[in-house]
Amino acid sequence: MTQRIVVVTGGTSGIGQAIAARLTADGYRVIAAARHAPHAGEAEFHCCDVTDPGSVQGLFASLPRLDALVNSAGLAGANSLQDDDALWHAIIAANLHGTYYCCKAALPLLPDGSGRIVNIASVLGLRGVADQTAYCAAKHGVVGFTRALALAVAPRGITVNAVCPGWVDTAMARQRFDELGLTPEAAASGVPTGHIATPAEVADAVAWLLRPESRSVTGLALPIDGGTLALP
Repeated sequence: MTQRIVVVTGGTSGIGQAIAARLTADGYRVIAAARHAPHAGEAEFHCCDVTDPGSVQGLFASLPRLDALVNSAGLAGANSLQDDDALWHAIIAANLHGTYYCCKAALPLLPDGSGRIVNIASVLGLRGVADQTAYCAAKHGVVGFTRALALAVAPRGITVNAVCPGWVDTAMARQRFDELGLTPEAAASGVPTGHIATPAEVADAVAWLLRPESRSVTGLALPIDGGTLALP
């Protein structure tokens, strides 16, 4: 059988790197697209800035075909309306515009009946946090875009889903712990299950959404948050 090809943006660090590793182990040909090369890993690396439409087009033009796309590239940061606008635009560009550009470039390559798109959103795409206005806006946008695109491509048999992690043990989360003056243990105590997810747990969910068995699942925003969104 022909090896399936998947692009994972942001695939050289954090959650994206875990997804790339899991899909490589599952037998995919994985193209890890990011601005910076990985220190190690078995996925193929392609330098790509998802905020640049030309860079995105170059990535997908280099592929012979494509079976799946995972949009994991992103940027986080605390901001308020009193801050300079630069961080707002950077966060929206990386998380929302980048997802749009990559989906737009990938769709002509994805096969009818089996193509898959998974967008990495966040629980902050489903709720608000006071000092995360840009990140919440971007991730809410990713969830809304996912739902709309799922309907648009449903006649082609292509599924589009979002995964919405809460706390995940990554460098990005540890930076946020520092901003909030939290230890990992204190952060975990605020999660109903008392558990901070690992990147591998998120990768497991993505891997299932790419499988044939998930063909009836589309337009989903799947929380991986230890029950946080169930809190009053």
